[in-house]
Amino acid sequence: MTGPQPEAAPTELPPALHDSTPDVIDGVAFARLYGEPLFRLPQDLYIPPDALEVFLETFEGPLDLLLYLIRKQNFNVLDIPMAQVTKQYLGYIEQIRKSNLELAAEYLLMAALLIEIKSRMLLPVKKGDSGVEAEDPRAELVRRLLEYEQMKLAAQKLDELPLMGRDFVRSQVIIEEALGVRLPQVDPLDLRAAWAEVLKRAKLGASHHITREQLSVREHMTSILRRLQDTRFVEFSELFDPARGVPVAIVHFLALLELAREALIDITQAEAYAPIYVRLTYIPS
Repeated sequence: MTGPQPEAAPTELPPALHDSTPDVIDGVAFARLYGEPLFRLPQDLYIPPDALEVFLETFEGPLDLLLYLIRKQNFNVLDIPMAQVTKQYLGYIEQIRKSNLELAAEYLLMAALLIEIKSRMLLPVKKGDSGVEAEDPRAELVRRLLEYEQMKLAAQKLDELPLMGRDFVRSQVIIEEALGVRLPQVDPLDLRAAWAEVLKRAKLGASHHITREQLSVREHMTSILRRLQDTRFVEFSELFDPARGVPVAIVHFLALLELAREALIDITQAEAYAPIYVRLTYIPS
């Protein structure tokens, strides 16, 4: 039998290795300086005091500030407590003068007006020569405030309307469709102008011989149909012969109108202010 075995000597642990865990686990930089990432804030970082200012209310001008003070405290615009409003207004100007003197200068004129109104209200009211009491010193200021409020509300309503590019985008759909060529309709004024030109040319060849001639509208209608039968289009003025005089031209024009009324001919025009053409009506078989 063997005796008890001696206990084994404890195994020595290897020396601790160098901790290679990076300080920044995710490796996301919060800023870059000259292209290099910054994972820690620099100790000598300087932040201007103006960068830490917080503006709770912004105003677009003296009237906007004055209207804000009145509406915030539910004052009646027609009966403004000038002492309280002026005190609050001057307090606001004193605050902005410390940081922006140029901006405060825009409000100083309104402050002077408020002080003037306040001082005029402290004076006893005197009646004029006509026995009518003087106008309330606040009347002009109230009128300006009401007009400004109306314009401001109108601007807000306009801004709430849907705006293309901000609230919606206009969609465009292209539909390919084959359209037939449609000639423009001949306007009665164009027809009258063409007839006036024919009549003018007919008067140039008029003579002073008095003759009697039997003119028939039906005969001229037949003549026009025969003229159009052998051609596709005939210009309106070519259907008239100025040498035959004004009476013949009138009867010929009446015959032309009668044929158009009976849909035996078409009076067409290629485009606006273009020459007028006459053709036989196409009747499909």
